[in-house]
Amino acid sequence: MITNLAEYTRNYIDISDEEMELFYHYLKVKKFKKKEYVLEEGKICRARYFILKGCVRSYYIDEKGVERIVDFGIDNWWFTNYKSLVNHSPSENFIQTIEDSVVLELHQDSFEELSAKLPKIDRFFRIITEKTHIAHINKVKYTRNLSGEHLYKQFVLSNPKFSQRVPQYMIASYLGLSPEFVSKVKAKDR
Repeated sequence: MITNLAEYTRNYIDISDEEMELFYHYLKVKKFKKKEYVLEEGKICRARYFILKGCVRSYYIDEKGVERIVDFGIDNWWFTNYKSLVNHSPSENFIQTIEDSVVLELHQDSFEELSAKLPKIDRFFRIITEKTHIAHINKVKYTRNLSGEHLYKQFVLSNPKFSQRVPQYMIASYLGLSPEFVSKVKAKDR
């Protein structure tokens, strides 16, 4: 499974086998059961995580006590809470597994040390962060400009792996729709 990281990394930067070995040296394998927390609200995020196998969600609880999903991550994705990680501030979100998951943890101190030894790793994470930012901009654009039905259909079309692995009510939360509305859209398409 760890070779998935090498393939993923080589999609963004040119990196030799020896450099990947150095990268692996700084990673720690962590296993989480379904519904286990990788990060809890109020804790400071101190690492980036690469999902070898599994699925996670990032969410917060609004003032009415409703869970609001901000993000998902699946196999071969990096995830973290950048606001907490960069600012060394308590997280406003939870990161929780949706499935049993195996991740590679890159602690922030290790990231800094690795980046000093292998500067292209810093570039690699900059590219990932830029792509994540673009995805968030697109989500905001879609949620503001598409009807609920078209928003849901666009999500399923663009993210078929998520729609197969993530419960429908979580997708509804992520899109700002009610689970009942999503059920009606799905029923209409059958």
